[in-house]
Amino acid sequence: MASPGAPLTAADRDLFLRLSLDVAPLLLGAILTRTSAEGRVSLRITEVEAYLGVGEDPGSHSFRGKTKSNSVMFGEPLHLYTYFTYGMHTCANVVCSPEGTASGVLLRAGEIVEGIDLARHRRGASVRDRDLARGPARLVVALGIPLADGGADLTASPYELRMPGHPSPVVTSPRTGLGGPGGTHAYPWRFAIPGDPTVSPYKRHPKLPPFEAD
Repeated sequence: MASPGAPLTAADRDLFLRLSLDVAPLLLGAILTRTSAEGRVSLRITEVEAYLGVGEDPGSHSFRGKTKSNSVMFGEPLHLYTYFTYGMHTCANVVCSPEGTASGVLLRAGEIVEGIDLARHRRGASVRDRDLARGPARLVVALGIPLADGGADLTASPYELRMPGHPSPVVTSPRTGLGGPGGTHAYPWRFAIPGDPTVSPYKRHPKLPPFEAD
C-alpha cells in the first residue's frame, strides 16, 4: 500500500462534495486518527457503508427528512456524524455532499496502525488485534470517539484524515444487519478491502428473507 498523504485540510473539502456512493470506496485505505488526553490512535479504514438522503435511501437516518438528531448529515461535508444505537453503542459517519443534501459514509471497520496499546486498553487486553476495530461500535471505542463529537470537523484537532496513496481494491455487498428494503441486494452499498482480516463478517437482518448467496 502506498503511503497516505498529508492530513486533509479545509481546502480539501471539495473532495467530499460528492455523494457518499462516490466517496465511500475512496476512503478504503485512508488513515483516521484521533488524539486525546490518553494518547493518539490511528486506524486504516477497511470497511464502510454509504447512505444517501431524503426519499432516496430507506436505510438512511435522513430518509424522512431533517431532524434535530440527524441535522449534521445535512451540514458541511467532512464533518463527523455520530449516533447512538441499541441503547449502548456509538457509531460514526463521514458527512458527504453539499450542505442541504444528506449523505454519509458509516465507518464499519479498520486496522489499528498507531496507538495499539491504547486501543487494547479501551477494548480489552484479550481482544485479538484484528478485532480491535472490527465493527462500527468497536471502531469508535478503539479510536475513543464519544457521541459528543458529532459535528466535529475531520480537518481539525483532535482528528486527522489522510487519504490513501492510491485507490484500494474494493468488494461490494448489501449493507450488514440492516432491516427492510435498505438491507437488500437493491442497495449493495457496503464497500470493503477484499480479503482483509479486519473486515467485519456480513450479517443478514433476521427479518429479511435469505439471499441466494446465504
